[in-house]
Amino acid sequence: MNNLTRGAISAVDARGMLGDVLDQPGQIEDALWRADSARLPRDEAAGGLVVAGMGGSAIGGDLAAAIVGDRARAPIRTVRDYRLPSWLGPDTLVLCASYSGSTEETLSAYGAAGELGCRRAAATTGGELGERARADGVPVIGVPSGMLPRAAVQYMTAAALECATACGASPPLRPELEAAADLLRGLAEEWGPDAPDQSQAKGLAARLHRAVPVVYGAGRTAAVARRWKAQFNENPSIQAFASELPEADHNEVCGYASAESPFAAVFLDDPGLDPRLRRRIDLTADVLQAGAAAVERVTARGEAPAERVLSLVLLGDLVSIYLSTLLGVDPSPMEAIDRLKALLGANVEAPESAQGEPI
Repeated sequence: MNNLTRGAISAVDARGMLGDVLDQPGQIEDALWRADSARLPRDEAAGGLVVAGMGGSAIGGDLAAAIVGDRARAPIRTVRDYRLPSWLGPDTLVLCASYSGSTEETLSAYGAAGELGCRRAAATTGGELGERARADGVPVIGVPSGMLPRAAVQYMTAAALECATACGASPPLRPELEAAADLLRGLAEEWGPDAPDQSQAKGLAARLHRAVPVVYGAGRTAAVARRWKAQFNENPSIQAFASELPEADHNEVCGYASAESPFAAVFLDDPGLDPRLRRRIDLTADVLQAGAAAVERVTARGEAPAERVLSLVLLGDLVSIYLSTLLGVDPSPMEAIDRLKALLGANVEAPESAQGEPI
């Protein structure tokens, strides 16, 4: 039997990341208060929202766009780069999201947004981004320190949604977010560390143990698949991949032809998806049964899009912590990322971005 008791998890989870995951409902409520405190200017010019960020700070933009979905009144997109598209202008709001406030790509994008004449906002704990934004009179949505960036997912998602409303890219969705917080409280108990081994999160972790997960999303769950993939990479430190239907049906399904495949296919379903996409999930899962190490289908919970998207986020985060426990891996350290950052910082002379912003 898999040992996924609270004590076993604590023995591996030295920094207590499980507590941050279980606190996601509280994050949503606190984030809304912090967005109010930032006094975001309301300008519904509907030029769209761009979220500039990397890693766990950027995923909020993807999740916000998924929650808004076809209710969007203007584009909502995430840019993970030093540069911004040259066609952005004064009608576009750029939210620069960096938990630490020192992410070099995001700092470069902040400068680029200013040069392009875009309206700006920042979501951060402080750092250089916070200092520059405050000096420039740019609204700052403060995020509490003490977490790893990826653990602040609900803060970044709520910040992006509030910015989308402020710039007219989305209708107000605050009641939907508040309902999601209520739902997540119940799910945190249902899937949490005191739940039995056969509970959904623990059972899924056990079945994915020693496999290479490939997480498939469709429609609004594609963004959640990216989140699951990143959490599997960083928490249990395993390789994992994210893909999207229907595109995967035109190529990737051929990769399971070998009966020795180590890949486990995980499909993220949503009752609100286009029926054609849900049918594709059914049929693709059937096709992969013969070659995949495992085939799992997970269905979102809740009524409104925010509830369904964020329920899947919570589930994936918990599964990643449980996988860490099964593998005996502390979910907090990121040695490979730290080494890479050290190498980047060791450059004798840093190049400059297209906008002249030092990287």
